[in-house]
Amino acid sequence: MMEKSNNYWQAMSDPALLKHIGDFLKQTRLKQNKTQQQVAASAGINRSTLVQMEKEGRGTLLTFIQVLRTLEQLYLFQYFEVPSSLSPLQLAKLDKQKRQRASTAPIRTTNSKSDW
Repeated sequence: MMEKSNNYWQAMSDPALLKHIGDFLKQTRLKQNKTQQQVAASAGINRSTLVQMEKEGRGTLLTFIQVLRTLEQLYLFQYFEVPSSLSPLQLAKLDKQKRQRASTAPIRTTNSKSDW
């Protein structure tokens, strides 16, 4: 299957993207030979919610994640990974160096001499 370019995705309207997501969910479910009721029950959602997701791509992000988990498609989130060149030890050191409290303002001393 040929990979679609970024321009293809950018050119799609938001409703078209939602429809595409719904089509993906439906096709993935059908390839796995699962009914809407089976997927909905496993994801902990109503079947009518899954119908809306497949039809129009409508649903919350949480619901979307629940359905992807049920369909074993969470690998798709690898594209959201934020690369970090720091090791866990370096990250821990940086976290330790973070300021924990605000410093107090320096106390101004007044001159004993008066300008008057």
